[in-house]
Amino acid sequence: MTARRTVEVLLDRYGTTYAAEAGIRLRNAPQPLYQLLVLSDLLSARIRASVAVAAARALFAHGLRSPDRMIGATWQERVDALGEGGYRRYDERTATQLGDGAELLLVEYGGDLRRLRKEADGDLDILRSGLRRTPGMGPAGADIFVREVQAVWPEAAPFLDGKALQGAEKLGLPASPANLVRLAEQVDQAEQAERAGQTDDRGPAVLAAALVRAALDKHVVDDVAAHA
Repeated sequence: MTARRTVEVLLDRYGTTYAAEAGIRLRNAPQPLYQLLVLSDLLSARIRASVAVAAARALFAHGLRSPDRMIGATWQERVDALGEGGYRRYDERTATQLGDGAELLLVEYGGDLRRLRKEADGDLDILRSGLRRTPGMGPAGADIFVREVQAVWPEAAPFLDGKALQGAEKLGLPASPANLVRLAEQVDQAEQAERAGQTDDRGPAVLAAALVRAALDKHVVDDVAAHA
């Protein structure tokens, strides 16, 4: 089993970003970037990723897709939406943090995270520091945001954090982010040639999400090994 084959199977079977799983059509625009911020905050808690994604989908289904709408909802409405997604362990505290975070975003950046991007000017330390000002957003949540946003903020790429590299280790893959990205690019290039250019470049955001799934779930590791 070669490293390239392992990456090929990993991407084919688990190559979906968490943003896509949560129904976010990620673009460099205020609303989807805010939705990613919410998702990253939810994912950073000590709770299953599937529950965090379901809670994000429930919030968005209730129309809480922008900081204005988040503030406009009552605390109980936020609690209820989180509960629908199964996010019950932290629902009350998180409902408060979501309201406070939306207010902070409006005050500091006019509700537009692109202003934080401009402020950071390609410096990931500044970007993560700005993200961590969001109530409830720790280092893990900031890393999650950067992992996903690199799909639309290319200056952040390639970004494979400690959790993604942990997944690589469990799969027996190289520990070097550069080598991992190179393997993924080789897989994409081979598939594009095979399918006459019809395969989209999945990029480092997809690779990072797939590796994180391997870090979080032994079933993913075993499944990739079985099919590689």
